[in-house]
Amino acid sequence: MSILAWIVLGLIAGFIASKLVNRSGGNLVLDLVLGVVGAFVGGFLFTRFGAAGVTGFNLYSLLVATIGAVIVLFIYHAIAGRRRMM
Repeated sequence: MSILAWIVLGLIAGFIASKLVNRSGGNLVLDLVLGVVGAFVGGFLFTRFGAAGVTGFNLYSLLVATIGAVIVLFIYHAIAGRRRMM
């Protein structure tokens, strides 16, 4: 899969994940960038657990990328929320 396809898939996954994790709204651009990172994380985690990672531009790959993006966004918002409380 080309890097451009990874980026597009990550942007779509980041948008979906931002709606799942941060329902109150927020920095959509940051969520999209973290979604691209999440696509890589999702592919990495799925291959580590023996499942197929991101295999192309299809629904399964979108699911993998979205799960990775949700993980990355959840961790980011947990850390950023903790900083604001201090």
